Amino acid sequence: MSMTEKRFENQSAVVTGGADGIGKAIARRLASEGARVTIFDLNEKNMETTIQEFADAGLSLHGEKVDIADESGVRAGIEAAVTRDPERRLDIMINCAAIVGPTNRKITEVTTEEFDLETAINLRGTFLMTKYAILAMENNHYGRVLNFASIAGKEGNAGMSPYSSTKAGVIGLVKSVGKEYAESGITVNAISPAVILTPMVEGIHPDQVKYMTDKIPMKRCGTLDEVAALSCWIVSPEASFCTGFTFDLTGGRAVY
Repeated sequence: MSMTEKRFENQSAVVTGGADGIGKAIARRLASEGARVTIFDLNEKNMETTIQEFADAGLSLHGEKVDIADESGVRAGIEAAVTRDPERRLDIMINCAAIVGPTNRKITEVTTEEFDLETAINLRGTFLMTKYAILAMENNHYGRVLNFASIAGKEGNAGMSPYSSTKAGVIGLVKSVGKEYAESGITVNAISPAVILTPMVEGIHPDQVKYMTDKIPMKRCGTLDEVAALSCWIVSPEASFCTGFTFDLTGGRAVY
């Protein structure tokens, strides 16, 4: 398929964490291929900047300030996106919003409050976004849900026990919900990246980044373009026989 083809024409998409990093790259790829995109983010300044950048490039983008850990906020954000859409539907939901939390610290140095915050955003947020996206998709008997896990959720990263735990939970949730909706026309999948060059990675302790990068057989980080390419295939009509699966994006690091 040519890169210029409009795989997502007349489709509606929500991308969380869409004002920056991975979410922004995916939102741009979706919009450039014809999707009507709404981004969810808490950083209103970044969101306004991103919307203007898209407009300058001739791409339409809407934004909603949403905390994915807050159920009422998620419900309202999905409703707003559906109501704004000319066909009042949601075809695609990609959940990129997450926090890294404590890094380069043993479990004995992590507070319960830090663990609870990470769980609220990374795991409860994934649960809520998946739940309300599917509720919006069911009547159309079609949908694509994509959540972001991590190689840390498969293998565990020393010094990152809260992050590793929550991302393992994302993988379990995707496996379960993918089976629940396997006959519905709605697919539910995840991507498990290794280190991707994003602003979030820039905030991680350098020793932690070296530890993670050294484990990658390709000896480099992934790029935003690589993430966007895989993500958009997974949420396209082409990926109709894939559900309940966690896709590898690790430069060879993943062992399963």
